[in-house]
Amino acid sequence: MQPALVVEDVDATRVLEGDSPRRPRRSGGRDRGSWPLTIVLILCAITVIIPLYVTVSMAFKTQGQAVDGNAFALPAPFSLDGFVTAWTLTNFPAAFTVSVLITAFTVAGTIILAAWASFAISRNWDKRLFRWSFFYLLAAMFIPFPVLALPQIQLTGLAGLDNPVGVTILHIMFQLSFSILLFTAFLRSIPAELEEAARIDGASTWQTFWRLTFPLLAPMSATVGIFAFLASWNDFMMPSLIISDPAIQTLPVVQSIFQTQFSNNYNVSFASYLMAMAPAIIVYLFTQRWVMEGVTQGAVKG
Repeated sequence: MQPALVVEDVDATRVLEGDSPRRPRRSGGRDRGSWPLTIVLILCAITVIIPLYVTVSMAFKTQGQAVDGNAFALPAPFSLDGFVTAWTLTNFPAAFTVSVLITAFTVAGTIILAAWASFAISRNWDKRLFRWSFFYLLAAMFIPFPVLALPQIQLTGLAGLDNPVGVTILHIMFQLSFSILLFTAFLRSIPAELEEAARIDGASTWQTFWRLTFPLLAPMSATVGIFAFLASWNDFMMPSLIISDPAIQTLPVVQSIFQTQFSNNYNVSFASYLMAMAPAIIVYLFTQRWVMEGVTQGAVKG
């Protein structure tokens, strides 16, 4: 004990005399170790930025500029001919409306159903039925749609769901497993005492969920919503196999149908691609903060 007292007295004397106590020097190893990660992140960013730049640049070029072999050159002058042609050629308003409706109902249905199921599972975790139901849903994550494509096509045809409604239902079903995993992890970090206090005040289970628990799920709901949005908006295989009427197809499928007519009109094809992916980019830019907040809060039990 005596050596420790001596060190404390020496440090106190230095402070009184105006000298700051010595601090251990920071090791430069951590700074040097971050450079490889920084380089990797820069390379990853470049692989995304360059194709996006080419897409935007080609979309605003004329047909002559698009085939001159200089994809990285800026359009001179800027032209909207590609957008006008793509708008009329693919019947963009109809395909856009179908995609928006399918995606909107998918996001809403996924959030509500996953929140209900996760609330029941997390608050009855000690019961075997609910616990094994959770594991069953997790197992469904490892079954991709192509494995079930043929029976799904037959079932939707027999049930009269070979339309956007059937695609919406299947999108919700295939998003439930991952969404329930996120919601359950988040709900288990919320103290059960909050719900017990609400029940003591006379609230029913339904009222407790909607007035207390569901508002607390806002960050995770944003995370689940953006994942469901991206999966539904960019999906090509399911609508192309399920929807039988080409007039009510989604944007990715419509673009594939008219792909042959885009063979030499690069400005039209890139304009069509840019109009299709613009909503996804805009939604993600405005919601990425809530996505990261939901993931970090659900990953650590508070």
